[in-house]
Amino acid sequence: MNPSSFDHLLNAFIDFLSTEKGYSDNTCRAYSRDLEGFIAYFVSNRALALTGGDDEGTDADEIFDPAADMDRISNLMIRGYLADLHRQGLKKTSMARKLSAVRSFFKFLEKHGVISGNPAETVLTPKQDKPIPNYLSVDDVFRLLDSVKTGDVSGKRDRAILETLYSTGIRVSELAGLNLPDVDFSGKTIRVTGKGNKERIVPIGKTALGAVRAYRDSLDAKGSAVNPKGALFLNKNKGRLSARSVARMLDNAARKAGLNVPVAPHDLRHSFATHMLDAGLDLRMVQELLGHRQLSTTQRYTHVSIDRLMAAYDQAHPRK
Repeated sequence: MNPSSFDHLLNAFIDFLSTEKGYSDNTCRAYSRDLEGFIAYFVSNRALALTGGDDEGTDADEIFDPAADMDRISNLMIRGYLADLHRQGLKKTSMARKLSAVRSFFKFLEKHGVISGNPAETVLTPKQDKPIPNYLSVDDVFRLLDSVKTGDVSGKRDRAILETLYSTGIRVSELAGLNLPDVDFSGKTIRVTGKGNKERIVPIGKTALGAVRAYRDSLDAKGSAVNPKGALFLNKNKGRLSARSVARMLDNAARKAGLNVPVAPHDLRHSFATHMLDAGLDLRMVQELLGHRQLSTTQRYTHVSIDRLMAAYDQAHPRK
């Protein structure tokens, strides 16, 4: 690989993420933005950045060359970059994501002989806070779903969307990507394409299936379902409904239902996981349903079972 310019290196890396890793366009754009910001830090700080904050004995007019100087970046300089992000007030999650992009980029450059080592490999990821996911109670979920009126096609669609999100726990991006053939009405499952283009089969309840069927039947009755192999959920122009449109619809539905908090599509995913665990479903089964790579990600939801655990403890322990 010829390190003729940073843009050349970055484009080669992004192409690698897209074609070989199967990362989505959104993820690739995020990596690209993070790495452009990383390089901009060194360009703007000139010699100060290249010396890790010690500019003694250096040329103050020295310009960082994003291609020629990649091998000069050390772990100390990367820690300086993270310190700068901290001064800007970035959250630890954002800092960790940016460091992950930098670490992957240097690993790619090392593999192709552009640099002799990965300076980011030994930089510790900022310790993450583990906030409790937002979720709705069972009563609030039912209140939300039942509040959506189904007197017209758009109402039937909105009810079907919310029922599907809560019944399956899939991400809103996964829902927006569903096509009609992905729904197995007889088998009561849907085929979902998740992160990294990985497919998984997820059960879907009869109430959600009934809402989906009612919506699609209403489209057929109006002659609007133009493509039997196309998108499952359509916008008013008969195109694929976007994740952003789903988020707006859900927020409006939550307000109309009288819920006192904003509700996002991911909150229904959190609610699904919370309610399944609270009902006693095995943690690894929930992991499979959600499509999590790491069990630790799913473990965030175990907090909701504490009340049930305490009640069982109080009932069973001989010395309360």
